[in-house]
Amino acid sequence: MLDERVLTERLVRYETSRPEEIVAAAGFVKGWLEARDIEVRDFELRGLPVLLAEVGGSAEEHPCVLFHGHLDVVPGLPTQFEPRVEGDRLIGRGTYDMKGGLAAMLCAVKDLEAQKDVCVRLVCVPDEESEELDLRATEEVVRRGFVGDFAITGEPTDLRIGVEAKGLLVMRIEVRGRSIHSSTPWLGDNAILKAFDVFRAIESMPFARESSEMFDRPSLNLGRISDGDALNKVPDLCKMAIDIRYLPGQDPGEILAQIREIPDIEVTRTFIFPPVQVAPDQPYVRALREAVSRSIDGEVLSVGRDGASDAIAFLAAGIPAVEFGPAGGGHHGPNEWVSITSLVRYHRALVDFVRALPVLLGQQRPDRSLKAIEGGLG
Repeated sequence: MLDERVLTERLVRYETSRPEEIVAAAGFVKGWLEARDIEVRDFELRGLPVLLAEVGGSAEEHPCVLFHGHLDVVPGLPTQFEPRVEGDRLIGRGTYDMKGGLAAMLCAVKDLEAQKDVCVRLVCVPDEESEELDLRATEEVVRRGFVGDFAITGEPTDLRIGVEAKGLLVMRIEVRGRSIHSSTPWLGDNAILKAFDVFRAIESMPFARESSEMFDRPSLNLGRISDGDALNKVPDLCKMAIDIRYLPGQDPGEILAQIREIPDIEVTRTFIFPPVQVAPDQPYVRALREAVSRSIDGEVLSVGRDGASDAIAFLAAGIPAVEFGPAGGGHHGPNEWVSITSLVRYHRALVDFVRALPVLLGQQRPDRSLKAIEGGLG
C-alpha cells in the first residue's frame, strides 16, 4: 500500500529552502521511483537536479498527461521541518505547497505504471519558489521537449481546478531622498519614509482596484526594503522590491509606465511572468473535471489562483495546463498544513482521471496539430 502521508512527512523533513537539501530530497525521490522499477532521467540547472520519469503507453500513440511538481519551499523555522499530525491536518513547511501534492503524484505514477492506454510523465523541478527569474527549470523542460497533451501542476487548489492564475510583475525600485544630520531630520528628505509612501501610492493606483470574473483584485506585496548607512544620518537612498500579481487582461507594461511616473524613483529591474488562462471547456480540462467529480463524489469548480504558475511554461508552448492539488491552508506561513484525507482523494482522482481519459476523450488519438489553438494564452 502506498501511503501519501508517510511520503509527505519524509519529504517535509528535507529543508528544501537550501540548495544542498534540494539535492538530497531529489536523490530520495529518484531512489523512491527507481526502487519501484520506474526509470528516472535527470539534468542539472544552476547546480540543482530536475527529475523526469515516464510510465504507461507510448506518447507517440496515446494521449500523454504530464504531472508537474516542485521540491523547493520558502524558508521556515527548524520546527516546521518536523511534521506533526493534529486530527486530519499534517502540519509542516511544504505540506500544502506542495510536497503533499508531489507525494500523491508519485503514488499515482506508480499506480499507473501498468496501464498502456495513456502516457504519464512526471516532472519534478527544484526552483518554483526561486527568486532566480531569468530561466526556470520548467521552461527548460519544455525547451527540451519533455511535454504532453495536457499538464497538471500540483499546486494547492483544495481539489478544485485552477484554470486561471495571476501574472507576476516584480520590480526593484530605488527611492531618492536628501541626507542631513539626524538631529535635524526636517531639513532632509528621508528616503526610507518616502519608500513607504511610494508603495501606498502604487496600492492606490486604478489598476490595483480592478477585478475580474475569477479575482477580486490584483495582489501587491512590499517584499523587501533596505538601506540607511548610519543611525545619525537621514538616509538619501532606499531600495525596495515589490511583487505585483496582476489580473489576466491587465497590461503589465501599462502598470509599469504608471509607476515610473512617481517622482524621485528609478525602477532598476523588472521581471514579468504572464498570467495563466485556459478555457474551462477545453477537452482535457472537461475530462479532468468529469473524472474528478466522480472520484470525489461532488462537483468540481473551476477557480482562479492568486499565485503565478509554472503552468505558463506549458501554455506558452501551446499545451493546455491547469493547477490541481489537495486541500489545506497556511502556505508560506507558520502553520502550513494539508488535509490527510484530501491527499488520499487527490491521489485517487489523478489515477481515476488517467484511467478514464481514453473514454472521456472518445478513444481518439490526440490531434497535436491543434494544441496552440486549444491551449494557447488567450
